[in-house]
Amino acid sequence: MGYRDVREWIEKVQAMGELKVVEGADWNLEIGALSVLASKHKENSPALLFDKIKDYPAGYRILVGFFESLKRSALTTNLPLDISRDGFIQAWRERLAKPASIPPVTVSGGPILENVFSGDDIDLFKFPVPFWHERDGGRYIGTGHVVITRDPDDGWVNVGCYRVMVHDRNTMGMNISPGKHGRMHRQKYFDRGKPCPVVCCFGVDPLLHMFATRPEPYGRSEFDAVGGIKGEPMEVITGPLTGLPIPAYAEIAIEGEFLPDQGKEEGPFSEWTGYYASGEKMEPLIKVNRLYHRNDPIITASPEYRPTARAEHCYELLRAAYIRDQVEKAGVPDITAVASYFRRFLTVLSIKQRYPGHARQTGLVASQCQGAAYLGRYIVVVDDDIDAYDINDVLWAMCSRADPVDSAEIIRRCWSGPLDPIIPKERKGFSSRMIIDACRPFEWRDKFPPAAQISPERQQAVMAKWKQQLFS
Repeated sequence: MGYRDVREWIEKVQAMGELKVVEGADWNLEIGALSVLASKHKENSPALLFDKIKDYPAGYRILVGFFESLKRSALTTNLPLDISRDGFIQAWRERLAKPASIPPVTVSGGPILENVFSGDDIDLFKFPVPFWHERDGGRYIGTGHVVITRDPDDGWVNVGCYRVMVHDRNTMGMNISPGKHGRMHRQKYFDRGKPCPVVCCFGVDPLLHMFATRPEPYGRSEFDAVGGIKGEPMEVITGPLTGLPIPAYAEIAIEGEFLPDQGKEEGPFSEWTGYYASGEKMEPLIKVNRLYHRNDPIITASPEYRPTARAEHCYELLRAAYIRDQVEKAGVPDITAVASYFRRFLTVLSIKQRYPGHARQTGLVASQCQGAAYLGRYIVVVDDDIDAYDINDVLWAMCSRADPVDSAEIIRRCWSGPLDPIIPKERKGFSSRMIIDACRPFEWRDKFPPAAQISPERQQAVMAKWKQQLFS
């Protein structure tokens, strides 16, 4: 079930019955609203492919909704389409334990070279760049994309995902939070008084976009990680202006440079937090020096809105796998499940308590591991009889097993960023964490009132007998 590029991905998703083509929508606010109302935040909702967009020729398309179903997440990450949620997390835990890396292979050409423009022929508005939401500061081409930079000292290539706003025909603005690898690369060039070369791709393999949003270790290229998942190297061409790798099967790409001495206001934009928290500020200008695109190009997009408590979204499943792997590698035993909610604001870990302090240890380590440290807020630790993937079960444990006086710890001055809505501008960069121990108190857990529950065996037997009549 492998695929080469986003076009083959679309074909397979359509064959699965999980794609809807929407024709005639307006790039100005309507596509943004439809993306939210028809797809975002609904379990197993279809991917949407917008075509015949107002003011643009047929074939200039926008794709949203990569990971709204477990089946599409499995397709994207090269796993069986019938895999379960727990199977998905376990498969990723095994991959993290033994990460595979296959570097990209450089080729002489590819579909991305079907159309090449430079100088006055560059026009970013030839594409149906959406104006997503009413309070946005402009039209954003970069939401489900990748940004490629190289470390000028060590030479390693990073693939990140940082929002991209179109200013005019050949300039763009980009917001990169402090601590992100792309910003580190850019600053190294700026410290030398030099522009920073950059490649941006706005129609990409969903797997490459997914890795661009993940916290890969510093120095490891996401290209290598994608090759390891696919079992074969990604094909790239070498950008003649930047020397950076450009995916040969990308839909739209630019070669440009961050200018250290020129800036323009970027933002605001509706981010994954559900707020316009980072506001509007001066960001280094990106000058586009060359534009590439395939015939009938597709913008891959992942516009954000208000997050929801969906522990089975691909982003949340992957984050859970990363957190569990990192916490276990730190030596915390007997973790039975990890769930992530609201795109990293809330992390839940269930454990089988083994010793005094086990629950606190779990929460404290999880709050600062790489997968949860950036812009986290609450870490909740529950017993193994609580379903970490059922937010109602988690809230029940918090309400019935946690006494606020004894069950909460607060850590101050942790890693945050400009997107955090509760942190005022003068304190951007720092936030706190609350660890909530919602386990039965260890010292008298055996005397804790027994919970009303149906045994797994009874559940299985009843479902087998009554599934067709009551649950189909």
